[in-house]
Amino acid sequence: MRWECWLEHLRFSDREERMFAGNGSDLASLEYTNKYNPPIDVVVAANNLKEAKQIMDRLGVVFVLGSGTCLGAIRDNALIPWDDDVDLMSVISINGLTAESMPTIAEAFRHNGFFTRELPGNHSQALQTIKGYVRVTWESMSVIDDTITIYPGIKIPANMLSRPKEIEFLGEKFFVPNPPEEYLRLKYGAGWTSPRKPGAYERDVVEKIPDATLVGRPSTVRVLDHEGNPVADAEVALVGGGRYRTDERGYAEIILPGPDWYALVIKYPGHEEVLYMEELEPDKSYVYRADAASNAASQASGDIGTLGDILSLE
Repeated sequence: MRWECWLEHLRFSDREERMFAGNGSDLASLEYTNKYNPPIDVVVAANNLKEAKQIMDRLGVVFVLGSGTCLGAIRDNALIPWDDDVDLMSVISINGLTAESMPTIAEAFRHNGFFTRELPGNHSQALQTIKGYVRVTWESMSVIDDTITIYPGIKIPANMLSRPKEIEFLGEKFFVPNPPEEYLRLKYGAGWTSPRKPGAYERDVVEKIPDATLVGRPSTVRVLDHEGNPVADAEVALVGGGRYRTDERGYAEIILPGPDWYALVIKYPGHEEVLYMEELEPDKSYVYRADAASNAASQASGDIGTLGDILSLE
């Protein structure tokens, strides 16, 4: 299939599925895209990015392109068709940006027709927005010991963001981490120059993040196999945190610093799965079912990307 035809097919299938997921700029649309992460419509994504730039520039907020948006800009000079959102990052304390700035910025996005949701996290405050079924996620990052922690637990030098590099992209000027090649190596690994689609890049990212002892409160994850039976002695690895084992009833107690998005790896003999986007909080009990991802995928009639929120509350 020619590239142009494939891209048009991708856009059509997105529109077809999105008929069942809100109006494109509401909570239902945001929740659907967080769950199924369908590939972006690159035209809508480009418009949303340019509109976000207009809003941020008007408010004096300096931001850089992050994650897949930065990857596409640097590697391809284009948005990646199978990416699932537009990623922007800022640094708290740069150019007067404070934690108290979030409501004003959120209101500016709403005024421009975006639906917004504020998400406090352990290392940043995030503003998720959506318009036309394409998310724009902006994170304002905290600096600790000259280091910034980016999802899902990767530490980068703070000056990569506080002293960004300006590039030409989509006919406008944007900032990216400086140097962008080193940021992308830290984020995606040495193979960042080779395109990797959802289901392939996630393991590259999580495998190079070291374990750490986290301070927080417990939650539990119960691991069930494909038949719904509890799995004893399964490993539940919290990416950037600790590794935990399930008991004879399939329960593992994990430590979470607070409500946030987390990545996990569930492993037992004959089975291993990376859960790349799980919204978790302490003092809750979650259930992992080995067939949850395939069941979720079967419920989507259109294209999907990295599945999120595979765990369910017990």
